[in-house]
Amino acid sequence: MAAQLPASGLGGTPRRGGSTDDSGVYDDARTYYTTEHRHVNSRAGPRTRTYSQNGLVRQFERMGLQEPYRRGSHDESTIPHGRKFLIQVDPTLHSLQTQEDTDGNMQITIEDNGPKVLTLRTAASNGHNRFDIRGTYMLSNLLQELSLAKEYGRKQIVLDEARLNENPVNRLSRMIRDHFWEGLTRRIDASSIEIAARDPKDWTDDPRPRIYIPRGAPEQFDYYTKLALEKPDIRLDVQLLPEVITPDVVRDMNAKPGLLAVDMEEVVDPKTGEKTLRGRPFVVPGGRFNELYGWDSYMESLGLLINDKVDLAKSMVLNFCFCIKHYGKILNATRSYYLCRSQPPFLTDMALRVYDKIKHEPGALDFLRTAILAAIKEYHSVWVAEPRLDPVTGLSRYRPEGRGVPPETEAGHFVHILEPYVEKHGITFDEFVHAYNEGDISEPELDDYFMHDRAVRESGHDTTYRFEGVCADLATIDLNSLLFKYESDIARTIRNVFHDKLVIPAEYCVGNLKPGQVETSAIWDRRSKRRKLAMDKYLWNEKEGMFFDYNTATRKQCTYESATTFWALWAGSASPSQAAAIVTKALPKFDAFGGLLSGTKESRGEIGLERPNRQWDYPYGWAPQQMLAWTGLYRYGFTDEAERLAYKWLFMITKAFVDFNGVVVEKYDVTRPIDPHRVDAEYGNQGLDFKGVAKEGFGWVNASYIYGLQIVNAHMRRALGTLTPYDTFIKAIDENRDKALASLE
Repeated sequence: MAAQLPASGLGGTPRRGGSTDDSGVYDDARTYYTTEHRHVNSRAGPRTRTYSQNGLVRQFERMGLQEPYRRGSHDESTIPHGRKFLIQVDPTLHSLQTQEDTDGNMQITIEDNGPKVLTLRTAASNGHNRFDIRGTYMLSNLLQELSLAKEYGRKQIVLDEARLNENPVNRLSRMIRDHFWEGLTRRIDASSIEIAARDPKDWTDDPRPRIYIPRGAPEQFDYYTKLALEKPDIRLDVQLLPEVITPDVVRDMNAKPGLLAVDMEEVVDPKTGEKTLRGRPFVVPGGRFNELYGWDSYMESLGLLINDKVDLAKSMVLNFCFCIKHYGKILNATRSYYLCRSQPPFLTDMALRVYDKIKHEPGALDFLRTAILAAIKEYHSVWVAEPRLDPVTGLSRYRPEGRGVPPETEAGHFVHILEPYVEKHGITFDEFVHAYNEGDISEPELDDYFMHDRAVRESGHDTTYRFEGVCADLATIDLNSLLFKYESDIARTIRNVFHDKLVIPAEYCVGNLKPGQVETSAIWDRRSKRRKLAMDKYLWNEKEGMFFDYNTATRKQCTYESATTFWALWAGSASPSQAAAIVTKALPKFDAFGGLLSGTKESRGEIGLERPNRQWDYPYGWAPQQMLAWTGLYRYGFTDEAERLAYKWLFMITKAFVDFNGVVVEKYDVTRPIDPHRVDAEYGNQGLDFKGVAKEGFGWVNASYIYGLQIVNAHMRRALGTLTPYDTFIKAIDENRDKALASLE
């Protein structure tokens, strides 16, 4: 169904290997550090003693004393398994931080200027023999492992050396699979509501946990009302949403911002034996989030499916279906102030990828039917309806409704925009915002500004000079590629899975759809063909060899060069000749050291104090752009290009992971070979703020790493493990090829 990549056997899962005794070396931290027998040193006799690592060694050396004699054999040469270390956790952690973490940030990176060597005692000699751990990577891994050991309450551990010098590709893959996904997984129910329903952005005088329940989910209203009564100390405010949600309703709710309910399933409480509800889990973009996000979830699902977390990906699809059913759309995120705003639509591809994994299971067909019906409803009610549809071109725009100033932004975000109007009306800032939001003051220019601002946020590309002041008027290549994919996916699914007959139930009827109406593939095929013709007419530029956005107000094609041109390849809307032109003419403009640029430097223009950088512009690269481009290039047979771009992105992430204590962040400066995770655009960079060991990474970058390992070939994966830059790798490949050819002459 969905475009599938080859089964390369490189699913991001590290091989457990090294020796016959290594079977548990790469276990997840919980298993590794809570298995008691693993940390009892089998070499230790009843009269032996162990000593902390470097600190005590140095004391003996300073005093000119010999270390105490240890009984028992210290000969390790005949031991068949990998080296293990006998470590006292707290003193070793203290020594390591004191000596190596010279900037005191609880991370060991290439920027720390310690000696980059620490002596550990070997377990096989019962602590008698010592071995030096050298280099940033092994020492930062040691810091991470000791931090985890301490977290699990261990005072002494027997640590496998293999966890310190592990192939970095395997280590990062393992961390994503065993730790990062878990750290990013949330479910909304009694177990989490006190934290999840509290909004860190709450701007009101009385911040408190609050949840809004749609009218069509009375069982959830009963559940949370009962919970609020049972736990009055958490001050949970349970609100029922109005039947009809309008921009005025959403504006009026801003005085009481809250979390929006997502899907729940009925389960039996193991303690009481009674039926109750449990939230369906989902993955959030980063550790500080607790709400379900739109296109982040799709990107994350690409990694979850490879890591065999199919149930989690399926659960996220069902949460999306709940949102469409009750809120009319897949929301930017599930907070009350996002109720008018969607995000880039990926539901059909996401559902089809999940279905491909579960199609032999009971209920799989019902799951797919629900998802496709939800996508059809969303298509009609959101994307081909006013105000998002441009009736002249037949193309769609990011153009959400809304009233007033977006409330969720940080304080002061719009001060420079609003101050001239405040002065004009001669009132205080707060008085103007209130009067403007309520419609007591009319400022059409300000209305336009915030219409475009909301559109930028709906696009997911917030922010970029590509969209500044024009976004709501643009028929973008990205959105229309996604809708072409919706149309072709729905046509193919109705034809191939539902025998060319899909009945529309009443709850999915919007617009001209009637209860019991039968949808066939033909009408969806026609829609996709019409959209492709319009995309070719308004968005394609033969001279430049790429797709551009089209301004529906000025009736002109835009000139901003964006990596979203590759989305046409992902969706399959480009003709073979268009795809070839994109690879020949456009790709070189975006191909950078660490993968694809979001846009070109020329399109961004000059930046300075008065014109700061935007995070979706040059020189930044984002995981969604990479993954969609790889898939699109692969789809059209440009395998070498897909592999090259994937290798560069994976190399950049791996190098930063090795050099900077396991860091995995939201976005990267793909022009920086040394510290690409350092960015100077607005909103900073999520994923940097951790102590000791990273617990979550960042959702779609985690996914891009796992997914990218499916794109690169086996030679590339091995080269990534040795941190070989792409140019060095390809040069070696070419030299080997030349030698092989020469030997044939």
